[in-house]
Amino acid sequence: MQTTTRTRALFGKRVREFRLKRKWSQESLSEESELHTTYIRGIERGKRNVGIENVVKLARALKVDVGQLFKGAH
Repeated sequence: MQTTTRTRALFGKRVREFRLKRKWSQESLSEESELHTTYIRGIERGKRNVGIENVVKLARALKVDVGQLFKGAH
């Protein structure tokens, strides 16, 4: 697996873990982060290359440090 593909997949897995920990649907995370539900799905499946502004939006919505979203994703 390519490094970038692996990184996206692991990042998406972390987002999903934090979302589920909060017992949120993808729609709930979408509303909290102000990102489209389709985009959230793509992130969690590792199909999206997420820009830094959106990483910050996700971290704020999930109430975690940005670094926590990358833990294990490199």
